[in-house]
Amino acid sequence: MNKLCLAGIGIPALLASGLALAAATTAPASHDEGFSNPVASLRFHQIDGAPDRFERATLKALKVHDPLEPFNRRMYLLNLQLDQRVLVPTMRYYRFFVPAPVRSGVRNVFANLGDVSNLVNSVLQGKIVRSGSTGARLLLNTTVGIAGLWDPATRLGLARQSEDFGQTLGFYGVPSGPFLMLPLLGPSNVRDAGGQVVDINIESAIDLLGAATLQAEQPYLIALRVVDTREAVPLNYGQLNSPFEYEKLRYVFTRARELQVAD
Repeated sequence: MNKLCLAGIGIPALLASGLALAAATTAPASHDEGFSNPVASLRFHQIDGAPDRFERATLKALKVHDPLEPFNRRMYLLNLQLDQRVLVPTMRYYRFFVPAPVRSGVRNVFANLGDVSNLVNSVLQGKIVRSGSTGARLLLNTTVGIAGLWDPATRLGLARQSEDFGQTLGFYGVPSGPFLMLPLLGPSNVRDAGGQVVDINIESAIDLLGAATLQAEQPYLIALRVVDTREAVPLNYGQLNSPFEYEKLRYVFTRARELQVAD
């Protein structure tokens, strides 16, 4: 269950201000599956005869290649229910019963395991400096940090630098493909979804300290990793309290991935 994410990123002020300027709406257009598309119902107004460039530019900014939108909206609603009914309550119990130092150690261990695929992808992209930094970080935290329980590398200036196989494919020009909302894993795209599978296999093949084997034998460790990953994400599904939350998550995830690939 490597590299889970729920796209917990801030929404640009451009989007908020653009949505605030939208005028009267008609009934939302619906897909055959019954899910509405609120963006399609936006209408624009003229202010003192000025062209509505700003409003239309704001709406256009939400546009992302999403031919699978009916399926993606279903997965979004599924994830919302899973988050509100299962993950968030479990995370709250985890925070209540497990002391913060223990939670920090658990997070450090899983982050250390994640640095295996970070290192491999940095090498595959030919990022020499980043590969050296990630390799030194992995060695230091695995040894001095006792299998990653502590993170002395960060204190020494070796910050964690995330690289995944989706970024590696993007680095070599592979297009992202359509937006894709994955069950439980959240926002993604066709390229990155395949990349996640590769990253999981990289971690399993290298099997640092036998961790991958242990997780396969003890499924509760996978559940712990899911809860730890969820706890690290500051955004809850539905938190934006907006009919445009799906569009916002889709837009911000897509633009953030473009920046990560370009890094």
